Amino acid sequence: MNESVAPDTADRPPAAPTRWTTHGLNNGLIFGLTVFGVRHLPRVVSYAIGHVGCWIAWRLMPETNAAIASNLAAVLPQESDAVRRRRALDVYRSYARDTIDFLRALASPPERMHELFEAPPDVMARFHGLLAEGRGIILVTGHYGNWEMGSLTVRMLDLPMTVVAMAEANPIVNSIRLELRERLGVETMEVRQSLETPLKLRRVLAENRVLALLMDRHLDRDRVEVQLLGRRAWFLRTPALMAFMTGAPLLPCFIERIGPGRFRISNGEPIRIARDGDREANIRAAAQEMADQLSARVRMRPELWYHFYRYWDAQEQA
Repeated sequence: MNESVAPDTADRPPAAPTRWTTHGLNNGLIFGLTVFGVRHLPRVVSYAIGHVGCWIAWRLMPETNAAIASNLAAVLPQESDAVRRRRALDVYRSYARDTIDFLRALASPPERMHELFEAPPDVMARFHGLLAEGRGIILVTGHYGNWEMGSLTVRMLDLPMTVVAMAEANPIVNSIRLELRERLGVETMEVRQSLETPLKLRRVLAENRVLALLMDRHLDRDRVEVQLLGRRAWFLRTPALMAFMTGAPLLPCFIERIGPGRFRISNGEPIRIARDGDREANIRAAAQEMADQLSARVRMRPELWYHFYRYWDAQEQA
C-alpha cells in the first residue's frame, strides 16, 4: 500500500504534488535491481548486499538522514540529533530487509504461507468475524513495518482484498509494485484516475471485501487533524469517511519483522464510527484512535517507521 487519496479529489490533480516517495531507496534502477537480485540470489547474499548498500546510501544521503533524525525527535527526544542521524542507518537496513523478505515471500507456495507469519489465534478470528457482519473491512495502517506483506496475509487467509493507492512517483517502481500485487491476486485501485472512484470504493465494501489504505499521509483536502506522538499531524480522511458512510469497521493492522523471513501480525482494536451526532467530530475521533494505536507501535519499534522526508515539516505546511 502506498499513498492514498480521497474520493472527492479524484478528478483533479494536486496544485503542488508532494513527491513523498522520491528518495534514493525508491528509484527505478535500485528497486528493479533489488527485485532481480532477490529472485536469483540466496537470502544471505541479498541481506549482505542490502547491508552494505544501505551503508553507502547512508553516507551519500545526508539530507535524508537529517529528515529521519527530525522525524525521530518525536519518538526519542532524549537523544541528540547526531545519535538520531546514526539511527537513520538502522531505518535504511530495516527497510531493505523488509523489501527483501517480501520479494522472497512471493515465491512461497500457498501451503507454506503460514510459516512466514506469527499470529495469535484471534487475528484470524477477527478478520472472519468482521466480514461475517457483511459490511466489508477497511484495513488501515501507516508507513510502519512491512505493509506490503499484508497482501500475503490476506492470501493466506483467502480473503478478497483491494488496495487503494496513488501511483508511485517513479513509473518503473509503480509498474513493478502493480505486477507484484497482481501476482498475489490483489486488486489495486489507483485513485485520481476516474470520476467514479467514490462509487468504486463503496462497491468494494458492498461486496464484503477488504479495502486497504495507508492512513498516516494526507493529500490536499483529504485530511483530518490528529495528535501523533504528541505532535499535530494530518491523517487521510477517506478511510474514516468511508467507515461513516458504510458502517464498515476500521481495522488497524501492523506487520513487524521478527527474524529472517518471519513476521508478526498484530491487529489493533477495531474502530467503529458512530453514525449519529456530529459527523466531523466522529470522524476526528476515529482518526485519533488510529493515530494513538500507530503511535504505540512506533514507540516500540522506531526503526520500522518509514518516512524518508521531513514528516513534521509537511504537517505544518498542510
